[in-house]
Amino acid sequence: MTDSSSAVLHSLTGLAFSKGHGTGNDFVLLADPDDGNPINSAAVAVLCDRHQGIGGDGLIRAVRSEHLPEGRELLALAPEAEWFMDYRNGDGSVSEMCGNGVRVFVHFLIAQGLVELAEGQSLVIGTRAGIKVITRSDDGYAVDMGPWEFIYPDQAAAKATDSVVNVAGLEVPRPALSISMGNPHTVVALAELSELSAARLHDAPEVEPRPVNGTNVEFVVPAEPLVHKGSGHITMRVHERGVGETQSCGTGACAAAAAIRYWAGQGAPDDWQVNVPGGIVNVRFFPGPDGREHVQLSGPATLVASGVIV
Repeated sequence: MTDSSSAVLHSLTGLAFSKGHGTGNDFVLLADPDDGNPINSAAVAVLCDRHQGIGGDGLIRAVRSEHLPEGRELLALAPEAEWFMDYRNGDGSVSEMCGNGVRVFVHFLIAQGLVELAEGQSLVIGTRAGIKVITRSDDGYAVDMGPWEFIYPDQAAAKATDSVVNVAGLEVPRPALSISMGNPHTVVALAELSELSAARLHDAPEVEPRPVNGTNVEFVVPAEPLVHKGSGHITMRVHERGVGETQSCGTGACAAAAAIRYWAGQGAPDDWQVNVPGGIVNVRFFPGPDGREHVQLSGPATLVASGVIV
């Protein structure tokens, strides 16, 4: 670590951390129950740097909701949401939500002894995308990600696409559909896996129109046949805003499944398997308690290391 990096992290010296991932989407995790160690964007970027820091697609800080303004607002709606997932992208920018990150976050809370959660039990937590309910299963965690919606509903209804994406490696711009999962996504369908491999996602794709806070961009190839044993199957790569290409994106998998399901039309299944470079996640659409269609994301969560910031 360079002298300048050490200076940025000086206030965090001696703080314990863990490293975890959900299907390859990896995070630095900090337990700060009483908000005693607020962290700025520069420190996040240093910790997430893969060459001079710990390395990660993002950083997650576990804070009791009562200590953060966003958390206190959610406690008024859900008093049981004791814990808030303070999530930052790898460049230090604040993000609303991360579907893989929320599973790893709950796994981290359990490992730290901050919560108890038996198989089949659920936990309510706060995020900047609202309240999320996570259920522990025998092979990971299932998250009610809440409702999905079109970012540009009038355009989506009129022509099934609402934007155009240009990315290095593909010769012509591609039509896309913009979907919100509490954070913004732009989904592009490709015909062949060879096209998916050709897309160069190190640099951010150009999206027009670009959502006001930027967007994550998913490139998706539907399987042939699309539906097998009652489930839809797709393969996906993603460029996450503020990070670059990642091995997986949970909210992106939900958005990709929602877009392909919408394009497939009447009779498309509610259950989807999404293959990403880091593994497989499952997406399910179901009627939510608020009368809107919700999305459930399920998959594994793994902690791989722990240490102390020096």
